[in-house]
Amino acid sequence: MLGSVDSIESMGLVDGPGIRTVVFLTGCKLRCKYCHNPEMWVKGEDNMEVEELVKKILRFKPYYGKEGGVTFSGGEPLMQPDFLLAVCKRLKEEGINVALDTAGVGLGNYEELLNYVDLVILDIKHVTRQGYLDLTGHEINDSLSFIQTANKMHKPYWIRQVVVPGVTDSETYIKYLKQFLKQLPNIEKIDFIPYHKLGSEKYDRMGLENPYRDKEAMDIDACNRLYEQFLTLEWFS
Repeated sequence: MLGSVDSIESMGLVDGPGIRTVVFLTGCKLRCKYCHNPEMWVKGEDNMEVEELVKKILRFKPYYGKEGGVTFSGGEPLMQPDFLLAVCKRLKEEGINVALDTAGVGLGNYEELLNYVDLVILDIKHVTRQGYLDLTGHEINDSLSFIQTANKMHKPYWIRQVVVPGVTDSETYIKYLKQFLKQLPNIEKIDFIPYHKLGSEKYDRMGLENPYRDKEAMDIDACNRLYEQFLTLEWFS
């Protein structure tokens, strides 16, 4: 079986606990206005066999220790479910921790795959239906369906919220976010990530329209203050 792998980061430190190998799979249904990896929107040519990828990953197993492992990211890894499932099965045979960095928008039937996933790193795009549609060009229903399955299987979550000026940086929005996250019972960590413009040149290079060409990056201090405010909301106090 073949899959489309864009790149492999050998010593990741932020995409899950411990030291991790991060595998970026191509393909994504969403067209997030702040996306910094537009080159991964369309699934690329299949370029790697299951055992070939597993062999590459196993080279780094000595560095993982008790907490580290592999994180699948993208793009959206759920867009290559058969390849991803086959790789995850092999990794669990080798005793390797598996994390899934996802927006929860794939091809459905997630339960079998989640049997082999230890941690879900869930990318929250927006928590209202209209806000989600405006930001991603896609309805929120697919993401909600994934969350329902992950909840049923009691999967732990790390939450990531990109904070975009004028979109997700208001007191009103973080109150909506608090309400939304109540449906996720096993949250271990919540990160606010300030919107940046590091991928802007990719749009020009690829001849794509950049919806946020003129939007300023999120001020880091303001983002941190919003996070502190978020933590004082009743649910977290």
